[in-house]
Amino acid sequence: MEFCKTYLLKVQEQNLYRKPVIYRFLDAVHVELEGKSYLSLSTNNYLGLTHSSAIQQAAIDAISQYGTGSGGARLTTGSHPLYQKLEQGLAAFKKTEAAVVFNTGYMANVGVISALSGKGDVIFSDALNHASIIDGCCLSKAHRVVYRHGDMDDLAEKLKDTPCSGRRLIVTDGVFSMDGDIAPLDDIVALGETYEAMIMVDDAHAVGVLGHGGCGTVDHFGLQERVDIQMGTLSKSLASEGGYVAGSQALIAYLMNKARSFIFSTALSPATVGAAHGALMELQNHPELVETVLQNAQYVREALTFAGIPVEGNMTPILPIMVGEAALAVKMVELLKEEGLLVSAIRPPTVPHGSSRLRLTISAAHDRKELAQAVESIIAVSRRVKLI
Repeated sequence: MEFCKTYLLKVQEQNLYRKPVIYRFLDAVHVELEGKSYLSLSTNNYLGLTHSSAIQQAAIDAISQYGTGSGGARLTTGSHPLYQKLEQGLAAFKKTEAAVVFNTGYMANVGVISALSGKGDVIFSDALNHASIIDGCCLSKAHRVVYRHGDMDDLAEKLKDTPCSGRRLIVTDGVFSMDGDIAPLDDIVALGETYEAMIMVDDAHAVGVLGHGGCGTVDHFGLQERVDIQMGTLSKSLASEGGYVAGSQALIAYLMNKARSFIFSTALSPATVGAAHGALMELQNHPELVETVLQNAQYVREALTFAGIPVEGNMTPILPIMVGEAALAVKMVELLKEEGLLVSAIRPPTVPHGSSRLRLTISAAHDRKELAQAVESIIAVSRRVKLI
């Protein structure tokens, strides 16, 4: 097993070593670490719902009614009644005929893509799609064609020039998790219709952020009934755990009978499903949360940009600060930690070499005064390391 040590030494030398850090969340955006409190700018809890008393009560009620575990896979004994409520709620929310829940967003992507595509099929995938999409393409054994990020001319050329004896699938993130930009889904759909390709959008970082009431990318562009597969997660804006797919009745029934990551997994616990349903209800009852998170993100983006800090992305709560080298990203994270801020250093292999960054994520639960203080700290550290 010496190769393990060799690999670890290599990633340490390249400032790419990672290990879990044990935080205790005090609320949606404050954490305790080694007896000290920090403001977190690194969570995907976009709407700040993880500590909602209503959602916590929904999880407690689920345990009281159905126990702590599901006891089996969904197709054997694991489909407790809360699943039906959640899936019906998700379908209504996404304006589709049906929905099905997977154990994680990763499992949803690998399960769906490998179930829909195989030998003889072609998958057209954005160059910056999430790792779970890439892995789903590999598992499918279909031919994968990667088009340049957000480049519709390149996608059109590849659709035109790539022979296909089977099905075509275009798959894209709705909001790209490391860059914070929005896919040109309207143009993708138009190309899909021209070249008879199915369209799949991963809305993990778009639900609760884009569209009316946070419905996601499809609603943002007004493309209802023109996107075949809408995937999403329950672990970000919906403050729980799991993934889901929304679409036609035929698609959902097909996935229940074909997607291996659904068929062969023990079902989620009642508490997890109950919390997700509670969060979905909370979002629909309080759509103003979507406006709050976007306003908070815009405030931070404008303040940092005015100070000369290069913030990528656009209107979403994901604000990448490009720093280039992994060592500089790690150094800035440590300096910001000294200022009472927790941010993420995103390094290869998550992003290409030379594009390491600080990834700030903003929540509806952030207080504007604390965000102002955070901005001042980021500016001060950026000047200290000569980023600006």
